[in-house]
This record gives sequence, structure tokens and C-alpha cells, in this order.
Amino acid sequence: MCVGTCTRILGPCLLILGFLSITANILLLFPNWEWCYLSLGQISKRAMLMPGVWEEMFLSILLSGLALLGSAACFVLSGSGLTEGPLCLYNSTLNHNKVQQWGYPFLEMDYHNYLYDPSLWNSVCIKPQNIVGWNVYFFSSLLVISTVEMILAALQIINGCFGCVCGLCEQKK
Repeated sequence: MCVGTCTRILGPCLLILGFLSITANILLLFPNWEWCYLSLGQISKRAMLMPGVWEEMFLSILLSGLALLGSAACFVLSGSGLTEGPLCLYNSTLNHNKVQQWGYPFLEMDYHNYLYDPSLWNSVCIKPQNIVGWNVYFFSSLLVISTVEMILAALQIINGCFGCVCGLCEQKK
């Protein structure tokens, strides 16, 4: 395949994945389509960093090498967002008193990973409703999207190297 042909295929793929990444990241800011949690600052740190937005809007535009780094950063931040779980209102014990507080309840749990126990998803977090499933869905989407982007960006780098070494494909007349 010619360098130009490869670029014409990879470019639109990266643009579509970039749009999907931005969309998933913006939706993380509005759990259950409600804006009140964003205005109250009750959104997780990883969602507020908006890895899908800055990675797509800036790094993908500059160079494929930076796009690779950007998608790797998106992958790491999304993975840590999945690991720590959502910021939510949950029941806690403070000085032997039961209280409701905002925090990351799944970080404080000493037992197994909440991702493998969906029964915890609706029983631990009180508000926003269904936030665990929301976070799992969109951070998982960002993980998949950034993985595909890393592969495509690496292919684009390899394609560019072949273009430098072998030259462009030009049809002889």
C-alpha cells in the first residue's frame, strides 16, 4: 500500500475515534444526563481531567508521535479512573457514627475489586444514581478507543518512516 493511501485511510479513522473519545469524555461530566453534579463539583478527578478532549483536540493535530503519547495518556488516566471508581455520595462510618459523605468509596474498600461485583454498583453509591455503571461504560470506552488510536498512530508513524526511506508512491507515466 502506498504511503499516501495509508494516510488517507488512517487519518479519517483517527478523526472518528477522536470524535468518539471527546463525546465519551464529555458524557462522563453529566451522569444520568444531569448537569447539577458538574456545577456542584461532584465529578471524579479523572473525568474532570478530560483525557479524551485534550488528547484529541491538541495532540492528535500536532503529530502522530504526539497522538501516540496522547492516546497512551488517555489510556492510563481512563484505567486509573476505572480503578479508583466514581466520586459519589455514600454511607460511611466516622467516629462510630454513620454519615453520608462524598468521596471514592471503592478506594476505601479492603476487599475485591468492585468491577467484578456488579451487585455493588447500585448499592454503594447513593448519588448520582447509576454513577458506577456510567463511569465503567465511558472509561471502558475510552480505554478501547485509546488502544485503537495507539495502534493507528503507531501504524501512521511506521507509514511515515517508510515514506521517508522509500519515497512516495508515484505512478510512472
